[in-house]
Amino acid sequence: MHQINQRPAVLVTGASGGIGRAISLAFAEAGWSVGIHYHRNTASAEETLRQVVVAGGAGALYAADIRQSQAVQQMVAVSCRQAPVPAVFICNAGIGGSQLLLRQDEAIWAEVLATNLTGTFHCLRAMAPPLLANGGGSIVVIGSHAGFHGTMGQAAYAASKAGLIGLVQTAAHEWGAGNVRVNLLLPGWQKTGLSEGAIPEGDQWHDHALSRPPSREEVAQTVLHLAQLKGVSGQMWNCDSRNL
Repeated sequence: MHQINQRPAVLVTGASGGIGRAISLAFAEAGWSVGIHYHRNTASAEETLRQVVVAGGAGALYAADIRQSQAVQQMVAVSCRQAPVPAVFICNAGIGGSQLLLRQDEAIWAEVLATNLTGTFHCLRAMAPPLLANGGGSIVVIGSHAGFHGTMGQAAYAASKAGLIGLVQTAAHEWGAGNVRVNLLLPGWQKTGLSEGAIPEGDQWHDHALSRPPSREEVAQTVLHLAQLKGVSGQMWNCDSRNL
C-alpha cells in the first residue's frame, strides 16, 4: 500500500488493465490516491499500482468479486478506513460474451448480467452510504454504446449495459438530495479483451464524425473531468463521435 493522507481518493473497479488502468493513471497524474480493484489478476493489478506510483499518485490494492454483495461491501468498507475516504468511485469492472441470440448460452448470459449489471448494483449500494455520510461525491459508471443500440452477437453484453441506463438514472434521482452525483460514461470502441473480434478495423469508422474512436487516454481524462463536475448528475456522457 502506498497512501498519502492529504491526497483526494478514488476507488476504481476493474483497474487491473485496459480502461480501468488508464483511468487509474489519469487520477494518479492529477495527484489522487487510487484504490485499485481487481478480481483474479493480481499481477496485472500490481502493475497498475506500480504505474500509479511512478505517475506521481499513491494507491492500494483491493481484491473482490463484484458478483458477491458481501465482498463488495467489505472492499468499500476497507477503502473507507483509509484517510481520506474516497470522494469518487468509478464502476468500470465488466465482462463480455459474444454469441448470436439464438445460440446464446444461458450460463454465459447469466454470468454477464451478474457481473455487468448486478455487480454494478452491488457497487452502487456499497458506495453511496459513505458518500452520503460525507456530504456528497461522485460515482461514474462505465457503460457502452451497445446498451443504446445493441450490436450483432452481443445480446448479453448489450442487455447488461442497457440496464445500467435505468440504474444510473434511478440512483441519481434517489441520492441527488445528498449531493451524490451518478453519471454513465460511454468510452467508445477500445482495444481490450472485451472488444476482441468485434472492434472495427482500418477505415471502418464511417459512423464516427471524427472517423476514429477516442484514445484510451482521452476517455480517462474525460472520466477524471466528469467525476469532478459539481452540477452534473443522471447524465449519459458519450466519449466518441457517434450519435446516440
